[in-house]
Amino acid sequence: MSALNPRSLLIIADDLSGAADCAIAFAGAGRRTIVTLDASSALKAGADANPIDVIAADTDTRRLAPQVAARRTADAFSTLNAPGRRLYKKIDSTLRGNWAAEVAALQPRAGLAIVAPAFPATGRTTHRARVLVRGEPLESTDTWKLENADRPANVQTMLEDAGLRCDSINVDTLRGDADVLRNRIRATTKERVEALIVDAHTSDDLKRLAEITSQLDHELFWVGSGGLARELAALPALFSNPPNRPLVHEKQDGAILVLVGSLSSVSERQCAMLRERAGVAELIVPPAILRAGDAHHDWREWQRKIGDFLVKRIDLLVRIGRDDAFDPAEGAHLSNALAALVAPHFGHVGGLIATGGETARAMLSATGIGSLDLLAEVEAGVAVARPSAPLPSRPAIVTKAGAFGSEHALFGAWEHLRRLPSSATKTATATATIPATNTH
Repeated sequence: MSALNPRSLLIIADDLSGAADCAIAFAGAGRRTIVTLDASSALKAGADANPIDVIAADTDTRRLAPQVAARRTADAFSTLNAPGRRLYKKIDSTLRGNWAAEVAALQPRAGLAIVAPAFPATGRTTHRARVLVRGEPLESTDTWKLENADRPANVQTMLEDAGLRCDSINVDTLRGDADVLRNRIRATTKERVEALIVDAHTSDDLKRLAEITSQLDHELFWVGSGGLARELAALPALFSNPPNRPLVHEKQDGAILVLVGSLSSVSERQCAMLRERAGVAELIVPPAILRAGDAHHDWREWQRKIGDFLVKRIDLLVRIGRDDAFDPAEGAHLSNALAALVAPHFGHVGGLIATGGETARAMLSATGIGSLDLLAEVEAGVAVARPSAPLPSRPAIVTKAGAFGSEHALFGAWEHLRRLPSSATKTATATATIPATNTH
């Protein structure tokens, strides 16, 4: 790990799109930022001459049993932690997954958990330790009802159920006297508080929290979504090196493939706009085919249909359908099968847009891509990246959480990939800006 930055940041996330949307702000601030599917990929990516400022590790634990998720999260921290490297535990802004068990596993190793799930730019705020989505209680949203039935969406209750001793700070205290706030955080040691939950209504609230907690000598780590992360990204004191110019990726030859594994109403609207404005062809794969995999009698026919578009370099939207047998727990299996269906034709893909962390991870794993360099952001939570290691096919890759983003998100991502500079354009621009050599 000697090539890595001595003052840097480790982000641990439970799915791939979450890792990317949390880390993308650091890339935008000029920090070399990689998203990795496993620790070994991070080590390989850090072996080159360019130091890594931020590692965002996807533990792929959202669907696991809480005890297994906690153990895998602790192992990721042990493997990737280093002197001078601070920790950010990325959690879903709508509290999906095993986040409380994972925070409980990290707390004895990393100190006080500063917990702030809010992401005001996407309509998620916290008030009295409860998450609101555009002002409405999280429990009333379709996303929560789909996966959590009648469980309460209370941050403090979930952490206490995981065994942590909690306290909370309301938004008035956060916005009040800075010394009072610092002393309140320092007092948690005497009070044996293990997790401090902080309400936030605006991005300015998160900015204040980031500035104050980053300056404390208290042993602590941050727990939040992409909201708090982007405020930390604006603080140069977190890193040893000055920022660099953001990386640029050249346009790759081939079709743009859009994979949608999410069944959320948000994704439905985004797909509709993409079809309407971009005229992208669409295939909806029946779940029964994905459940059976290559044993299904229609498997090769669907593989051929997908190949017909990609070989001809025709942009294509491929979605997982829904039927009466749908079970949220089968998401990873369906995503892996979808990736296997597409993988034989991936060499014809010039750009990939993947909605849903399980979908993105499955496609990258199926094609041997272990880590990504983050490049840019299409909109909040929609990240553009490229494979860290050179490959025969090195498409630009966009990741987005399923129930996330504006109706414009997929179309905006498609437009972004279409407008990437070609190698010829880049060479011509570079030549035009090189001053003539003085031979006298």
